[in-house]
Formats: sequence, structure tokens, C-alpha cells
Amino acid sequence: MNERLCVIICTHNRAGPLRGAIESVLAQHDPARDFQLLVVDNASTDRTAEVVAAYPDVRYVYESTPGLNPARNAGWRAAHARYVAFLDDDAEAAPGWISAVRAGLAAADGRPAIVGGPVEPVWCGARPAWLSDQLAVALPAIDWGGEARALGDVASEWLIGANMAMPVALLESVGGFDPRLDRCGANLLSNGDILIQREAQRRGYPRLYRPDMRVRHPVAPARLTPRWFRQRHYWQGRSDAAMEMIERRPDARRRMRAVLRRAARLLGSTQTLRDLVRPARDAQAFTRHCFALIELGHIAGLLGAGRRA
Repeated sequence: MNERLCVIICTHNRAGPLRGAIESVLAQHDPARDFQLLVVDNASTDRTAEVVAAYPDVRYVYESTPGLNPARNAGWRAAHARYVAFLDDDAEAAPGWISAVRAGLAAADGRPAIVGGPVEPVWCGARPAWLSDQLAVALPAIDWGGEARALGDVASEWLIGANMAMPVALLESVGGFDPRLDRCGANLLSNGDILIQREAQRRGYPRLYRPDMRVRHPVAPARLTPRWFRQRHYWQGRSDAAMEMIERRPDARRRMRAVLRRAARLLGSTQTLRDLVRPARDAQAFTRHCFALIELGHIAGLLGAGRRA
């Protein structure tokens, strides 16, 4: 292996913001300069290849299979490095990010570990009054505080694929990112980064949070609409169902039992039904509405709607 660390940016038809992501990595102060930057072009039809070609030190890999996880897998398999760090194509690494990645990986004391840090939203418009902090994590955005520490259960504390690093050996041990999850085309399927963390947790691998491993993630105005958040949370339910089917592999009978349990819980709660059908008038009500959509999406996913077309 030539370099100790490879930064991977997966992209699909985002030639514009891709420049900012690339330049934020190349601008990192790293005296050793023993990292490489690799861009995985996931079947783009815009000027992505031309943009990458303008940076002679950046490697270019083309992945024809559509989907974020096939692109991620193509990236780490092509990396000439012991460790890989993932950055979104519309995000920018803050100064000191590479150093924080290295420090986080070193803190694992040689054990396989997943390391990540805050993803800070950059508002491209006014933050809506109806958008609670509970919903903002879907943008994505996380901040688990100012202390470097091991995270607890992934159900309550998680890292985001937009800002995550790990050894290649860990990815090999869990089989990489599952191609049945995460974005593909226009859908809002997710959970690829969550499943990797769940697999790591099952194997006893730590997940380490570094507050100085920070990236900035612009929030496009198109995402600052109730419609987008409704779709995003409905698809979160479908994503949870898809992950459940991958992990548990239920047969048709067990899946139907799970559907009936969830449907009974949904229909049996007058408050949840009200939250689902009533127009939300404030942040608290809209949050309940979106969380009810997660439950509805989960039921649809168990019935088969969560499968890739």
C-alpha cells in the first residue's frame, strides 16, 4: 500500500458542488501528505469526469452500477491504503479534518473501529420555524457534543456516511456496504451507513466520535420544504424495513405478523392517527407527523415497497 489513508468522494451528477468537496480535502494541512483522494463517478452524465481531470493528484474511478453503496464499495476496493474516509460530494471538510481523522483512527489502538464527527448544516436559506432539531438530523446533521468518546448503541448515537472513516480490513470483514440500501436514482432509501455500524457493533468494534472531525454540509433550499421532510421520513421507515429484512431474513409469515403488529399499534393510537392526518401547525406537531410517517413507511416496506425497483 502506498498511502496510509484514502479519502473517497462518491458522486453522481454533482459536478458543481464536487469542486468544493475536492478542494476542501486538497487544502488540508498535512505535513506528511501521505493520503490520496479518490473520486468515484457513479454513472454521471454531467461534467464530473472533466471536473476531476482538472486535479492531477486526484484519482478517478468510474462505477457503472447505479447506487451510492456500489460506488462506496468501488471506492474502498480501489483504494491503495490501509484506511478510508468518506466525504459527501456536496460537503466540505473543515480545516484540520485530515488530522482529526488520523487522531481518531490512532485512538483505536490498532483495533478495527469506525470514526466520525459532526456534520454541520450550512443553511442556504432561512431555517423554517417548523423544523425541529429532531427532524434536522435527516438533512443530514449530527453533533454529539464537544468530547471525543466512544459512542453507545447505534440506535441512539450514530455516525453519518458523509463523514466517516474506518480500516479497509473492517469493510472486508463485514462485506462492505450493502447495495440493497441507500440512494439509487430518485429514491430516498438510506441506512447503508447504519447497517455498517450495526455490523461493527455486533463484532465488538468500537465507534469513535471526534468533535474536531467536522464537515460542513450545505442544505439546499429544495430540502427546506415540508414535502421533502415528509418524503424523507416516509422513506426512513421503508429503509428501516429494508434493513430489518436484510438482518432478520423473515419469511412471508413472519413479515406479515410484523406488519399486523405495527398496523395494530398505528391504528390503536388515536394521537398517532391524528398526527398522521392533521395539518401540522408548529414544529412539535410537524415532528410528530413525520415520525408517524416513519411507521407508515415501515409497514409499506415490510409489505414489499421498500425493495429496489
